[in-house]
Amino acid sequence: MDDHMNKNRYVPTALSMYLNYVVHGMGVIMLSQNQNALMAQWNTDLIGVSSVISMLGIGRLIAIVFSGPLSDKFGRKPFIYLGMVTYLLFFMGIVFSPSVGVAMAFAVIAGLANSFLDSGTYPALMESFPKNAGTANVLIKAAVQIGQFILPFVIALIIASQAWFGWSFIIAAILLVINMLVLWRMPFPDTDAREATAEGEEKTEIAAVKFKKKPKMWFEGVAFVLYGFISQSTFYLVSQYLNTYAQAVADMPANTANQLISYYSIGSMTCVAITAVLATKIRSVNLVLVYTAGAFASIAAMYLWPTPTVLTFGAGLVGFFAAGGVMQLGLTVMGEMFPAGKGTITSIFYTFGSIASYVIPVVTSRIAAINPRNIMLFDTIIAGIGFVIGIFVFIRYHQVVDLSPEKDKGEPAI
Repeated sequence: MDDHMNKNRYVPTALSMYLNYVVHGMGVIMLSQNQNALMAQWNTDLIGVSSVISMLGIGRLIAIVFSGPLSDKFGRKPFIYLGMVTYLLFFMGIVFSPSVGVAMAFAVIAGLANSFLDSGTYPALMESFPKNAGTANVLIKAAVQIGQFILPFVIALIIASQAWFGWSFIIAAILLVINMLVLWRMPFPDTDAREATAEGEEKTEIAAVKFKKKPKMWFEGVAFVLYGFISQSTFYLVSQYLNTYAQAVADMPANTANQLISYYSIGSMTCVAITAVLATKIRSVNLVLVYTAGAFASIAAMYLWPTPTVLTFGAGLVGFFAAGGVMQLGLTVMGEMFPAGKGTITSIFYTFGSIASYVIPVVTSRIAAINPRNIMLFDTIIAGIGFVIGIFVFIRYHQVVDLSPEKDKGEPAI
């Protein structure tokens, strides 16, 4: 952020959008944090709760395919509100669900809500802060982590006061309702652009770059689609299987192996804070190249030298380079190269990220059954492909984007 921040009329809008992602961060772990109470309410076991949690991904995958193009057509604000309303249905529906079956239906709704929010928020932020879109998008990651940090303390207070477990759901719902009222009169850049055009004024320029030649969706676009899959796969695999790898290959005790995820999370949060600053000074495409190289090197080191020390440092480095916002930066670069349909490209990008969340566990479980060490070999290969794609995107970006240092007329930073 800089001194020009208060000159951008969309800053209050952005803050309200970030609050949605604080609530979303709470929603992502709400079921697992309340699993004992929910098992009792639904008369089920841990498998039943896990089946409900899995429906979040199903709902997200269903909606992300069409929500982006519709966001381009009907506007960002309606889709953000659609996301907020469907999240309200999830919070209120889950807490009063009498069975696993009903809860699964509401979990699908939560997945839909996530996709609706993404399809409206990412494009709105890129349009609100075209010169600082990388920072704007990475701060979404920070907002999610804030929500995930806060919720366990809220639940601990509820348990300590012996109150009804459902208050955690009600609190999240209340935050959404308040935010819906706050956001109602906030300006959005795509709405302003339409109104200016309707009144005969010059359309607001929301593209951050000018081109020497037009990027092609079948060429550069395909690379970004693959990157969406690869970037999700890289950090998802480590986050889910690092403790298994540490125990089986590095002979680390279970409690020590489980702590590696904490180092991974610290690395991720550190990267979000640093990237939020760097992305205002360095082009997102440059950061993508550096981060993909760092992820590849870190994962390769954990495969080549699987010792407790290397895994401890490697966990933090992978959290930093692979899970600290590089996926959001990749989407930012794609939005710069294909500015006309930011909602559509958000859908495409995250659709393949969602597919990775389903494909990778299936493949990795079979690899682990043969030889656990091959888990990290598999991730090294994936990260290596990601680095190659990062190099390709970097080269093509500099070939098609006009980087001449003219008329950067003080675009307000976020």
